[in-house]
Amino acid sequence: MQHIYNLAIIGAGPAGIATAVESYMQGIHDIILLEKDVNHNSTIRKYYKDNKRVDVAWKGQEIELDGNIYFIDGTKESTIDFFDELISRHSVELQTQVEVQSIEKKDGHFEVFMAGKSINAKYVVVTIGRMGKPNKPSYKIPPSIRKKVNYTTDECGEGEKILVVGGGDSAVEYAVDLCPKNDVSICYRRETFRRANPTNQRDISNAIIHKEVNPLLGIDIDSLEDEDGKVKVLFNNDTIEVYDRVIYAIGGTTPSAFLASSGIKEEDGKPIHNDYYETNIEGLFVAGDITQESGGSIALGLNHGYAIACHIQDRVN
Repeated sequence: MQHIYNLAIIGAGPAGIATAVESYMQGIHDIILLEKDVNHNSTIRKYYKDNKRVDVAWKGQEIELDGNIYFIDGTKESTIDFFDELISRHSVELQTQVEVQSIEKKDGHFEVFMAGKSINAKYVVVTIGRMGKPNKPSYKIPPSIRKKVNYTTDECGEGEKILVVGGGDSAVEYAVDLCPKNDVSICYRRETFRRANPTNQRDISNAIIHKEVNPLLGIDIDSLEDEDGKVKVLFNNDTIEVYDRVIYAIGGTTPSAFLASSGIKEEDGKPIHNDYYETNIEGLFVAGDITQESGGSIALGLNHGYAIACHIQDRVN
C-alpha cells in the first residue's frame, strides 16, 4: 500500500507552516508540506519589496496570538528567516515545486493529486493564498505586449515610463519604490488611496506633492493596445497614453476552480467552513487569507493553524 501521511498541507505560507509546526507540537508527526513555488512564503518573497515592514496585525487589526508560535513585527527578510528557523527546528517534510491539482476523499483518507503522482493523507489543510492567483484585468492583453504587462516589479529596468494600476499597499509601494529611477504614474479608480495603510498613504502623498509620481485618480482603464512594442493605454475619460510597462497590483482571488474540483463548497467567494476551519468535507480544512474576503494578517494565519492542529489532535485522541 502507498504510504499514508497523518497530515498533508497545501501551501507553505505562514498559515501552512503554522499548521505543520503546531500539529507537530501537538504530537502529530508524519506531516508533509507541499508548495508549488521554489521556496516557502512565495507571496512575501515576490510581492514584498526588500526591507518592507511586516506586521503581525493587518490594517490595524489587533489579534492576540493563540498558539505556540511567537511572531513579532519585522521586515521581509527577518520574516523569511523566522519561518526558515521554524521549518528547520521541527520534523516537517517540505516538498517544493509541486502543484496540487485536486483532492479526493476515498476509503477514509484523502488522495492528493499532482502532476504525474499523488500522495495519501488522513487529513488535508488547504492554505493557498489569494496572491497565488493575482487578479488580472477583465479586458484582453494583446499577446505582443504581454511581457510588458506585469504583476510585480521584477522585470522593471531604469529609465522606463511605467503605469502602476491599483490603490492598495502593493500598488502604492511599487509606485514609490520605482519613481526615483523611472517616470511613474499610478492609476486608481477611486479618488483617494484609502485602502493603503497610513505609512503608505503618507509616502504616496509626499511623492505626488513633490511630482515624483503622477496620480491618475478616479480613472479606470478601458483597454490596452500594442503601440510599436509599447503599451498604449486607453482610459475611460477618453485620454490615451503610451507606457514602456504596466504593472497591475489589484489583489488576488480565491482559486475557485481548484476548490470546486476538490468538492469544497464556496459562499460569497470564500470556502465554507466551521469554527475549526473544516470544510463541508470532513477532515479537509482551509486556513489563511483564502478564508477572508481580501488579504489576511499573519496573526490570523498562525491562529488558524493552531485551531486546526488542536482540533485534529482532539480527534486523534
